[in-house]
Amino acid sequence: MTTGSPASRIAQLTGLSVREARVAGTQHGYQHLMLTLAGGRRAFAKVAAAAPASDGSASDKPAVDEVSAAFAAEANSLRWLAEAKAVPVPEVLAVSHGALVIAMIPPGHASAGAAFGFGAELARLHASGADAFGAPWPGFIASLPLDNTLTPPPGSTAPGSSWPQWYASRRLLPYLRGATDSGALRPEDARLVETVVDRIDELAGPAEPPSRIHGDCWAGNVLWSGDRGWLIDPAAHGGHRETDLAMLALFGAPHLDRILAGYNDAAPLATGWQARVPLHQLHPLLVHACLFGASYREEVRAAARTALAG
Repeated sequence: MTTGSPASRIAQLTGLSVREARVAGTQHGYQHLMLTLAGGRRAFAKVAAAAPASDGSASDKPAVDEVSAAFAAEANSLRWLAEAKAVPVPEVLAVSHGALVIAMIPPGHASAGAAFGFGAELARLHASGADAFGAPWPGFIASLPLDNTLTPPPGSTAPGSSWPQWYASRRLLPYLRGATDSGALRPEDARLVETVVDRIDELAGPAEPPSRIHGDCWAGNVLWSGDRGWLIDPAAHGGHRETDLAMLALFGAPHLDRILAGYNDAAPLATGWQARVPLHQLHPLLVHACLFGASYREEVRAAARTALAG
């Protein structure tokens, strides 16, 4: 087992020289720590709440694999978003089977001007594109696996060969099954969402090429610092650009009107995008139903009904 103080533990897991580590909370089974590295640089870490065994025992392996995959997915996502040189993201300083360490972003506040600029930068991020829908690494959203299976080759008729079918098969149906199996959703709720899936091609709007999206872009994953919006905790993949904007609206991003104005100024959205917001919100609501149970049942039903009405 990896033992010792938080600072020594992170040093062992990552090879970084850690001067100080302070536990700042927990989420999804990980500890959050504020770090001071050698030389005074500040950093933030996610660390597995219990150190994995080093003997490779079979009983330990699934938890170790899940933690390792989640940290790798976040590191891959941050690096891929950074390649676009559009919206700033924290630098990945180290990633291992038991820890992820990123540069600390100094806290700031959301202003109308910063929101407009963030919208324009988000448009540039999306426009940098992706090779396909999905990503070349296994994904995670919160603590749940996220199927990033890439789009089949052009011309394929397999499920997922277009964004609507990819979204239905990789983002809606897996979490619908999970929420129904757990009892968070009832059979009649499942049938309502299945109707959305059946009509997905007509509801999805004009075809667009894959965009480079954050994938979990709710307001809590946007940090405001230095009069800019920074993206954290991504579930990045090639997806539909309207997905990130719908996520920002779901839990109320500050100055959302200015974010949308900046976005549309840089890259106007397709006609009817507002009517498609509930379709894009259906995936995160199903994820929340899986994580938090029946308290999200009515929101899932409302999004499905509104998507069908649109």
